[in-house]
Amino acid sequence: MVWVYLLFALLAGILIPAQAGINSQLARTVGHPVTAALVSFVVGAVVLFIYALFLRSTWPAPSALLQAPWWAWTGGMLGAFFVTVAAAFAPKLGAATFISVALAGQMLASMALDHYGLVGFQVRPVNLWRFVGALMVAGGVVLIRKF
Repeated sequence: MVWVYLLFALLAGILIPAQAGINSQLARTVGHPVTAALVSFVVGAVVLFIYALFLRSTWPAPSALLQAPWWAWTGGMLGAFFVTVAAAFAPKLGAATFISVALAGQMLASMALDHYGLVGFQVRPVNLWRFVGALMVAGGVVLIRKF
């Protein structure tokens, strides 16, 4: 069953560069990256609403919503930041450079989140091989940017 998770993670990763390009084009069309991000999130919210209706998903009780830690409410804000930055800077850097730099940032943050068990992740300490893997990603960023 893990392969299904890996396949969906791969698919999500495949779609991120397309999303950056799509939102960049939308920013050019509507005149500003923030407006493009807003439009993108509205479309996404409508799609999620329809999907939730299709699944017959129930709305959580207010008490359950209030039990979430404060940082659990920041996900949309972080997504909005990424979409806006992608819309603004992906065309200036190119898809490969933008995504490779973003991936390097994701690797660094992911290792810290795993190492300290932050935001609900299990503790997975940084070891030599994980560090070498992160260095290889950073080396890939340099190669992609330079060539």
